[in-house]
Amino acid sequence: MERGDREPLVRKTSSSYRTFPDSTARRLDKEYLRSLHNKRLYLAVFAAVLGNFSFGFALVYPSPVIPALEAHPSPELRLDQHTAPWFGSVFTLGAAAGGLSTMLLNDCLGRKLSIMFSALPSALGYALLAGAQGFWMLLLGRVLTGYAGGVTSASIPVYISEISHPGVRGMLGACPQIMAVLGSLVLYTLGKYLCGLVLDWRWLAVAGEVPVLAMILLLCFMPNSPRFLLSQGKEEEALGSLCWLRGEDTDYAREYEQIKDSLRKQSRRVSCAELKDPFLYKPILIAGGMRFLQQLSGVTCILVYLQSIFKKTSVILKPEYDAALVGLVRLSAVAIAAVSMDKAGRKILLFVSAAVMLASNLTMGLYIHFVPASHNGTVANTTLVSSANLPAGPTNYITLIPLLATMFFIMGYAMGWGPITWLLMSEILPLKARGVASGLCVVVSWLTAFTLTQFFLPVVNAFGLEVPFLFFTVISAGNILFTGCCVPETKNRSLEQIEAFFRTGRRSFLR
Repeated sequence: MERGDREPLVRKTSSSYRTFPDSTARRLDKEYLRSLHNKRLYLAVFAAVLGNFSFGFALVYPSPVIPALEAHPSPELRLDQHTAPWFGSVFTLGAAAGGLSTMLLNDCLGRKLSIMFSALPSALGYALLAGAQGFWMLLLGRVLTGYAGGVTSASIPVYISEISHPGVRGMLGACPQIMAVLGSLVLYTLGKYLCGLVLDWRWLAVAGEVPVLAMILLLCFMPNSPRFLLSQGKEEEALGSLCWLRGEDTDYAREYEQIKDSLRKQSRRVSCAELKDPFLYKPILIAGGMRFLQQLSGVTCILVYLQSIFKKTSVILKPEYDAALVGLVRLSAVAIAAVSMDKAGRKILLFVSAAVMLASNLTMGLYIHFVPASHNGTVANTTLVSSANLPAGPTNYITLIPLLATMFFIMGYAMGWGPITWLLMSEILPLKARGVASGLCVVVSWLTAFTLTQFFLPVVNAFGLEVPFLFFTVISAGNILFTGCCVPETKNRSLEQIEAFFRTGRRSFLR
């Protein structure tokens, strides 16, 4: 079809997706999706999600390092029950600051340059951790790697959603979580071999530099988001970016006109008066609420203190083996979510995910509460941190319960509330507020994670390990209610159709 013959269809489609797509538009959309070449798109996504690999690596860095630093001969580096919580939680404080700054970076630098910018604090943070001579260097290194993680958390999902098309957006939207899980798994595996001696934990930080350098090198050759370029008035560059991503022999000009038409309806800046518009505040509240509930489910606490939790409950395997096993389960579950997200839909996976997390947390809490200490391996009046240095007790097969419960919790989280919250955040936020709102959601997420991570150990020491898990059970029940009442289904819908849903309130879009 020549471009001149295509213009009427472009105008027809640009108006039809605002209400309900007619049969012609739907047929053209399906034909267009089948004609696309995705190799370059996949390469661009891979380059971006290397930032998530580094993020997952840095997030769980304390898990094998805390036990090593508790036995460190130098008092300047040795951790105790007061300093260990700060070493574990200050990362999330840095991530919140990163999300806050991304509210400006996303719209000023663009999505791609924001991701590339995160390499600077990440590389510097790992260098401080590798060469730390005092506790302040450990904390600063954790803050900087956390800051980089906050920037990538807010930028990468938006970048992926804006360069992807509806046919693969669900699958590619799960890639950040897959890479974060893979980064954590690599950290657990390396920690098994590098933390056997007191000083070898430094090599974990050195290894963290590798994905950071690979990310920035690859991104130098990747295009920026066509939607961002159009919002900056760079029409030729946006058309070239879309052509590179979709393939020269595809009807990418039609998609370009749809994006352009959507942008025409939006002013450049969000005013205070516009915040009262349901088109803006509803998706922002839904995305922020999902990020808040995701962290309240306890995943960050469990991942950061995973080896210490396993040591306290004395599961059969060594804690480092348990951590690696949980990482493998998490990776498999995210892969399942990536494959099924565009087929089963977002909401059904969120329901299943929350139900599995509820059952797992309830099992863990009841096990710790009712199984005697002599059976579960815990020692009365022993803190979670100090229990990490206890010798393993005699083998008791009942201690498989906390391992299995944790594995199912991670599996449930990774197949729904892990990847889908990031994907939906980038899908439902309107373009005119996407940069600022995504940063705001990340701030909410990591401030919540910081609060939970900081108070997790004191609560455990004061009231017992079962109390946090029973709290996480209640939150998982809230996740089910929130999904049913507030979350729309976005499967097989373009970003422009999703925006039209919130603008017009037509529920027929998302059925």
